[in-house]
Amino acid sequence: MAEAYPDPVEHAARRKGGDGAVAFHREKFKPNGPPSGGNGGQGGSVYIVCDSSIGSLVGIPKQIRAAKGSNGLGAFRHGKSAKDTVIRVPVGTIVREVTDPERKAKTKEEALENMLEGLDDDERGKKLRGLRWVHYPMHTEENEGSDFFREAENALLREERTAERERIQERQLYGDASGLDLDLTSPTAEGSQGHLVARGGSGGFGNPHFLTLTNRSPKWATRGKEGDWITLELELKLLADIGLVGFPNAGKSTLLRALTRSQAEVAPYAFTTLNPQIGTVRVWENGEFDGDGSNVIEDSWLRRKADREAMDAGLIPETKLMASRLGGELYRFTIADNPGLIARASENVGLGHSFLRSIERSLALVYVVDFSGEAPWEELRVLKNELETYKTGLSRRARMVLANKADQLDDSDADAVNEAKAKLEKLKSFVDSELSEEGMFLDVVPVSGKFKVNLEAAVERMGRYVKEAREMEGETEKE
Repeated sequence: MAEAYPDPVEHAARRKGGDGAVAFHREKFKPNGPPSGGNGGQGGSVYIVCDSSIGSLVGIPKQIRAAKGSNGLGAFRHGKSAKDTVIRVPVGTIVREVTDPERKAKTKEEALENMLEGLDDDERGKKLRGLRWVHYPMHTEENEGSDFFREAENALLREERTAERERIQERQLYGDASGLDLDLTSPTAEGSQGHLVARGGSGGFGNPHFLTLTNRSPKWATRGKEGDWITLELELKLLADIGLVGFPNAGKSTLLRALTRSQAEVAPYAFTTLNPQIGTVRVWENGEFDGDGSNVIEDSWLRRKADREAMDAGLIPETKLMASRLGGELYRFTIADNPGLIARASENVGLGHSFLRSIERSLALVYVVDFSGEAPWEELRVLKNELETYKTGLSRRARMVLANKADQLDDSDADAVNEAKAKLEKLKSFVDSELSEEGMFLDVVPVSGKFKVNLEAAVERMGRYVKEAREMEGETEKE
């Protein structure tokens, strides 16, 4: 089962490099050796990897901090670069950088300003120096009064200003690169690091870096720099072949369980499904397909009650094993049971946009209406309108109308059967006149998900829709 978040989830990522070291080489008979402080290690970067074995965004922390680079040490020992942090996300994840100031986490510049707020000029200067420099023990005042140190400080400030100008010029030349936007529709290639989303900070310089012809004993080093601070928005869109579209309590979850081995929640109230769920239909060479092994799809609470009673009696609840088949698997496809759609969903009413986003990538859509209701065609009118309002052309992916709960067509009462047949003809007429367009005709198939009536006809058509859509998609990719 895959999940979709009603609201995109935001995460912040960052890490700094290690500090440089201030040290001097010491040997016997050489009390005043040369500077030997190592450089700090590179801070860890953050990568995103698309992993097909993951089906949810659950477990990704809100704050993502890669490891800090190790500090440099004496005897010319450089700090160890930190390991990179990898965020593994499922196929179908959208990764965007949050640029809205009201939603994103503080930038490193904003965090610095908050730290310096309320300080006078002398205190600000002292604080900034403490963030940039590492001094040899008990030599801070001596260093800050030295002309050599002031030269090194001015050189460091010039480097920082040059780097900032280069970043501004790059944005002007190539556009604002802050809008990271990844659409991860396939797993990351084996051996690839993934997508870099936050680069680790560089390590600080050890005191040998400041050795000059005139200053043979620099007693300072620089601290590691902060890496990228970024706020990411992760959203999971389902990649199902068939998306079920219908009102709450139209029986979509029941159909999913009847057609697949999904354990979707089934109950006699609206909005039973709050997160999209996916099941896989497997069709065999003898024409059969896998589904819930029971003859009747009961409400979930009834099944759980029966299982508890069996366990209390010392019995093991019946396990639905896959039946042996004559021949192999013919084909398979996936179906998404989406949260129920209501009027004005395109305006984000109800589960609104969370539902509509989850079906955007389905290869084909199937309307599910409650045939036991008074006017199932009115449900279709609302469903199509909401799809078109949300995204023009989305309703053209609809290929079939499943008239669910059509139990009356198999009723022992002849009058009830005739009444149901007349309603079915009216539904077909509405579909032909209101939903069908030039070159596109929707099939109308009466079914009963609960009693598993006429599901073979629905599966055969769904398989054909998926095959046609995949072939069309392949031709588009070749072009």
